[in-house]
Amino acid sequence: MNSNYNYLKFGRFLLDKNRITPTDVVNARLLQKKTNLLIGQLAQSRGWITEDQIEKVLIIQEDTYEKFGAIAIKEGYLSEAQVEEILATQEDNYLFFGEAMVQLGIFSNDELIEELKEFNRTRIDNA
Repeated sequence: MNSNYNYLKFGRFLLDKNRITPTDVVNARLLQKKTNLLIGQLAQSRGWITEDQIEKVLIIQEDTYEKFGAIAIKEGYLSEAQVEEILATQEDNYLFFGEAMVQLGIFSNDELIEELKEFNRTRIDNA
């Protein structure tokens, strides 16, 4: 039983199979970073929080390890309803690594599905 497979990331799996290059990983992660906005960025884009308030929340977060939304609510920067709305938006628009690979033209949807099936089989077989 090799528990390391439980933590195997899809990108590492694809690299190990020589299906992608390190450059592909970087490009996919950059696309994810551009697409998957953080809660503070989403709140700021709606005009609900300032850059200064975001920085203050991040400083508090470094010491407390609390979630950004919880701190922003405690500090009075965001309401619970605003945080819930942002979290729902964040979840709806999340771009997964494999989806980024498809968007970049590295895999077709069908190829991605086959790779994910093999990745999951590998993790299950080695659990």
